[in-house]
Amino acid sequence: MKPLTIALFLAATALSLRAQKNDLNFLNGNRPVPDAHNCYPYDGQWANRIERALSVGFPVAIEQDLAWFVDPASGKGRVVVDHSAKTNASDPAERQYFFERVRPIIEDQLAHGDPSKWPVIVLHFDFKDVQAPLLHAVWNLLGEYEPWITTAVKSPDSHELTKFDRKPILVLTEDADAQEKVFYDDVPVGARLRVFGSAHTHLPATQNKQESEHLLATLTPDQLLTDKPTTYRRWWNNSWHEVEEGGQQKAGPWTRSKMARLKALVDHAHDLGYWIRFYTLDGFTPEVGKQNGWFDTYNFGSRQAVEQRWQAAIDAGVNLIASDQYEALAAFMKAHGAR
Repeated sequence: MKPLTIALFLAATALSLRAQKNDLNFLNGNRPVPDAHNCYPYDGQWANRIERALSVGFPVAIEQDLAWFVDPASGKGRVVVDHSAKTNASDPAERQYFFERVRPIIEDQLAHGDPSKWPVIVLHFDFKDVQAPLLHAVWNLLGEYEPWITTAVKSPDSHELTKFDRKPILVLTEDADAQEKVFYDDVPVGARLRVFGSAHTHLPATQNKQESEHLLATLTPDQLLTDKPTTYRRWWNNSWHEVEEGGQQKAGPWTRSKMARLKALVDHAHDLGYWIRFYTLDGFTPEVGKQNGWFDTYNFGSRQAVEQRWQAAIDAGVNLIASDQYEALAAFMKAHGAR
C-alpha cells in the first residue's frame, strides 16, 4: 500500500471506530439530569405538572404517557397524554400540552441559546399501547417539529452510531419492537431518526411479574443487558427492582453492597455506550402522596430514605433520575453539586 493510501485507510478506520461509540457526553456532559415522572394530568387533576417540571431549570427530562383517542363523532384520531390506553375526550392532546407549551422556550433557545448546552429538554414517550395509528401519528407529529428535535441519520449498518444533530429537544422512547419498526425500520437509509429507543432488558423467565421483579436484583449487569447500542437504541431504562430486591416498598436500609450494585449497573451501561435511567425515586407520607396523585409503588416512605438514593444515583452517574418530586429532586441535585 502507498503511504497516502495507508493514511486514508487508517483515517477511515478511525472514523468508523468512533462512529460505533455512543457520545455519552452529548447529554449534559454525561452528568445526571432530573427526570419529571408522569408529567401530565390525570382525569383533569394535577394539570400543572409540566409547569412544575419546567420551573426547575434546564436540562430537564419530561415523561409523557401517550395513547390514541378517536373522536366518535368525526372518526378522527389524535395523540393524547393519558395514564392508560382507555382514553376520553378530556385527555390533553400532546401537540398542545407539550409542544405548543414549550414553543416560547424552544424558539428562544434557537434564537439565543448555546447549542453546546442542548438538549435542554429530554422528552420521554411512554406508550400505553403500540397500535400502528398511534405510532405513525407520533412520527408525523415529530416531523412537524423536527427543527426543534435532535436527529441522527440512519446508516445502512444499525450498529453505526451516527452523530447526533444537536437541537434543544432530545426525544426518547422505550423498548417495544413495534416502536422500532415505525421509528427505525420503516425510515429510509439516509433519512433522519427523530426518536431513540431503549435497550431490551433480558428478564428472567418466570410465571408472573412479581416473581420476575424479585429476581431482577439477583442477575448480574451483563445478564440484564447484553446487546450493544444501535443507531436507534441508545439508552437503558430500569426500575428500582434491578437495584434493591422488592423495589421501593421493600428496600430497607441503604448499604454499601447496594451502592456497589447500583454502580455496577451504571458502569456496565456506560461501558457498552448507553445512557441509563432509573425510575421512580420518591419519598413521601401517604397524605402528601394522595394530594399529589403519586403512587405508593415508587415510595421509599420518607424524605431521608429517598435522599439517600438520590445521592447514590448522583454518585453512581445515573443519567436520568426519575421522581414525582420534581422540585425537591432538582433542589437536592443543585445543593449537592450535580446541577
